[in-house]
Amino acid sequence: MTIRLLLVDDQQLVRAGLRMLCENADDLEVVGEASTGADAVRVAERTRPDVVLMDLRMPGMDGIRATATILASYPATRVLVLTTFDDDDHLYPALAAGAVGFLVKDASPADLLDGIRRAATGERTFSPDVLGRVVKSAVAAHSDRERLPPAPEMGLTARESEVLELISQGLSNTEIADRLHVGITTVKTHVTNLMSKTGATNRVRLAMLGLRGS
Repeated sequence: MTIRLLLVDDQQLVRAGLRMLCENADDLEVVGEASTGADAVRVAERTRPDVVLMDLRMPGMDGIRATATILASYPATRVLVLTTFDDDDHLYPALAAGAVGFLVKDASPADLLDGIRRAATGERTFSPDVLGRVVKSAVAAHSDRERLPPAPEMGLTARESEVLELISQGLSNTEIADRLHVGITTVKTHVTNLMSKTGATNRVRLAMLGLRGS
């Protein structure tokens, strides 16, 4: 399957580098570029990409509003945010707008391509350090630490506790499967069970619980 990709960044040099990297991958096709949020919305309407690589800080409509607007019309599209070290205030709002994950702009080419592929399948994708920052932002902004149950009282199995700890470290389902020497389907089942037992609605909330129990 070819993944149709839209690149959104206000810096032409960044977009050129991303295009060069992605076009060298046999399973990726760059179907459009945009330098502003408003442009991203228009190009997404025209090209219907599978994945959008979205910058957050842009003139006019920013990446958060663009993400929400695109997903309102095309909920099957996956938005993967490219972030810098000083974008912390934008991370949780972007997640709330529907982004499936965050990668740092200085990620290795292999990590970036892997993140795009995982996002295309619907898997949430986070650079480990970014996940920690998202969790901190969520705690500060929404006081979830007060509303979530203490980790020891959630009735988790030993293996579910292991999976929860690895989620809190920012590992993907594939990485967890490799670490625990189990199949990816098994990991997905554990994640589903964790969400059911904890009431967490996404991977960030699970990570928050894992950090509380550590």
